[in-house]
Amino acid sequence: MIEYIKGKLAVLTPAAATIETAGGVAYLLNITLPTFCALEGETDAKLYVHEAIRDDAWVLYGFATERERELFRSLIGVSGVGSATAVIILSSLQGDELAAVIAGGDVKRLKSIKGIGAKTAERIIVDLRDKIKGVSETLSIQTAARSDAYDEALGALQMLGFERKQSEKVLTALFDKDPALKVEVAIKRALSMM
Repeated sequence: MIEYIKGKLAVLTPAAATIETAGGVAYLLNITLPTFCALEGETDAKLYVHEAIRDDAWVLYGFATERERELFRSLIGVSGVGSATAVIILSSLQGDELAAVIAGGDVKRLKSIKGIGAKTAERIIVDLRDKIKGVSETLSIQTAARSDAYDEALGALQMLGFERKQSEKVLTALFDKDPALKVEVAIKRALSMM
């Protein structure tokens, strides 16, 4: 089992990171928005890994912190929540915010996330209320120019399975209101509007 991967950050997108290790092997890891923000502007990276081994694929998920990986593992342990849905949840609600939503039984807030219905939201709250504790952690968020931020947000939404036309419409409305919008914030707001 892989605990973490450390090496040169070869490629970084809002949905994935490629890390080249000392042996010359490069690993593609699916990531969340908080991890993307933590890695932005870095040349080296260390990501904590969760492996998902299926019949048709071996998929790696990378997290900037052990706490985020723990939350991911807790979420995928809930019936009806797969890896892709857990990544979307962690990209929409991070760390303490997710813990507060679960502890407060905020079904409405969970339902606002793509792919989460009322029953799944209730199941997440019931299953995880006693397991997830709030921990204070801060992830650095760097600003980006509008065109770059818009393009990165659009790419991330498409990688998450949203149609380009719908994503462009939502992002255009967001960036018209706030041209200095950060990538992570734009994606979070777009996810709540889709």
